[in-house]
Amino acid sequence: MNKRQIGAEYEEAAARYLAADGYEILARNFRCRFGEIDLVASKGAGLVFVEVKYRKNRSKGLPEEAVSQQKMKTISRVADYYRARYRVPDTVPCRFDVIAIEGDAIRHYRDAFPYMGMGY
Repeated sequence: MNKRQIGAEYEEAAARYLAADGYEILARNFRCRFGEIDLVASKGAGLVFVEVKYRKNRSKGLPEEAVSQQKMKTISRVADYYRARYRVPDTVPCRFDVIAIEGDAIRHYRDAFPYMGMGY
């Protein structure tokens, strides 16, 4: 399998994990000119933008460590675009989560990083 196929496989695993925890998956690999968000989900009244990171082992560090500040900014900008495109009111709460998959273990970091859009 190539990297894209491997990524898709683990994004699907993350989507199944979230669905089993009561999340509704709204979008997968949402793309725009600013970048991409792996998963967009909802639970309750809020939106959750999810970055999925996978590592086979720790030789290159923990998967969650691969979410750089630049990646956080990109995800925030794509989230802004998503909210504008789908006319999501400003009153709808949003958060940014990371799902780290290492081997068969899945770790879900809720509110993994703050919004890093406009003012950053």
